[in-house]
Amino acid sequence: MMPALDSRSILGSRVDATSYADATARVLAWGQARESRYVCVCNVHMIMEAHDAPDYQQVVNQADLVTPDGVPLVWTLQRLGVPGQTRVYGPDLMLHVCAAAAAAKIPIGCYGGTPERLQELVATLQQRYPGLLIPYTFAPPFRPLTAEEDATVTREIAAAGVRILFVGLGCPKQERWMAEHRGRVPAVMLGVGAAFNFITGHVHQAPAWMQRLGLEWLFRLLMEPKRLWRRYYKHNSRFVVLILWQLFRRRG
Repeated sequence: MMPALDSRSILGSRVDATSYADATARVLAWGQARESRYVCVCNVHMIMEAHDAPDYQQVVNQADLVTPDGVPLVWTLQRLGVPGQTRVYGPDLMLHVCAAAAAAKIPIGCYGGTPERLQELVATLQQRYPGLLIPYTFAPPFRPLTAEEDATVTREIAAAGVRILFVGLGCPKQERWMAEHRGRVPAVMLGVGAAFNFITGHVHQAPAWMQRLGLEWLFRLLMEPKRLWRRYYKHNSRFVVLILWQLFRRRG
């Protein structure tokens, strides 16, 4: 029996006090038991998407585990009474889970990206973790699946014996997909965003010092300004103001 999670509310969204070891142990236990669950790796983008859309916030709050993926959320948890909290970053959590799954012979699957990227991802993971079982990958089209297509995908995931499914569709699409498929996909689903691109080396990660200072967003903005500037312009400044107000009210 895993210990109960200690959680905090950040602008109305639940974020759990966890670690790589704790999160990996939970995912492995759920996977071994063939339980249908989902895990969100939460950053400022997710918090603000949830703040703006109550139905999406409900999706996040109903997840089985919500890890503090972003450094600003780690700092916020520390100020909300979790002094030892550390970051549980999606791409690194994926690697921790893959290492544990390889050792335990638990089959994993990957949903998202392109066929070429998934082929590279499988080769990279199996080279890094010999014996890792990856019986299923699927690159969905850039359109909603029909009901028939979705039912086929769900059957194929189950038939492949996948117990841990990494979902790389990006926020908020992947969290909505996982919530819709809890109870239908007999596996633990982890929404890992751009992890497929990071692990295969197609997108560079910020240097460690920038990550420690909470400046990963700046590095990613410099790498992909056309794609990301609207997101950061819309979300980051509002997050700072709103979280300072939450912390101020808590002190009062």
